[in-house]
Amino acid sequence: MDMRALRDPAFLVASMVLTSGAVGFYFAIESAHVYLTKLEIHARSGLKVMSLPIETANWIRVGTDQIESAEIVDELDTQEYLTRTYVEKTGKDGNIPRRVQLHIAYYTGMIDTVPHVPDRCFIGGGYSEGGHSASIPITLDDSTWKLTEDVRESWRGQVFTMKASTEYGETGGKRITLPRNPHDISMRAMDFVDDRRGQTLYAGYFFIANGGTVERAEGVRMLAFDLSDDYAYYLKVQVTSQTVESLDELGEVASSLINDLIGDIMYCLPDWVEVDQGLWPLDNPRREKGDDSIVPETKR
Repeated sequence: MDMRALRDPAFLVASMVLTSGAVGFYFAIESAHVYLTKLEIHARSGLKVMSLPIETANWIRVGTDQIESAEIVDELDTQEYLTRTYVEKTGKDGNIPRRVQLHIAYYTGMIDTVPHVPDRCFIGGGYSEGGHSASIPITLDDSTWKLTEDVRESWRGQVFTMKASTEYGETGGKRITLPRNPHDISMRAMDFVDDRRGQTLYAGYFFIANGGTVERAEGVRMLAFDLSDDYAYYLKVQVTSQTVESLDELGEVASSLINDLIGDIMYCLPDWVEVDQGLWPLDNPRREKGDDSIVPETKR
């Protein structure tokens, strides 16, 4: 390379402009609290989704948890998953108790793949679409909920806590933070047909991501990759059943099971209010930078 070209005024000016632009962009990103790289994060409790209780008020596990093959785990792209069958303790109106399969998978950090969902996986597994789909609400019992006001302004009126399960071994009135707007959780539900066996499978799913919920895979990135967040996670919650006869009935059994498990599920996830306020994890960059949103431990 001709070293004289490096002393050319035009080259020097262009280099200075590019360098100053890069430095300016970096500081603009920093000052605006924009985080292009997402960090991994896990629950303060240290629990994983595999630890969810095998028995609840209305449901009990059947058999053992399903251990997926290496190929399926590779397809899931996470080791943190749970595939478990539950049966009702008491059948509705004296009928045979219904069964559901609960599948939960946790992802965190720089998530590059689109979540695996039934409308893609089941079709690839030999099922055909049944032709019915709907957005089904997940109805939860809010009798023990309390509204949390100690949150960022844009979350006011959206954040609730509920009583912790006695299984946590906590004392002093431990409470669990629910996803934002827990009254509005809904799942995408659809039916699939196995023509070979003449069976219909009903499936529904939703996602919890960075403290919020969304029912479609396309919406996960909007929640988990907010540019103002240092961390990213999402949890897929999927319920399937061959013992229900409609999407509405699937919503009924899914609501019952999720209502029993929601506190346990959230205890296995990061408390996003604590994350937003720099209280968790202990090396949260917001704590280190003295972010104005940080609330001292003594106030919580």
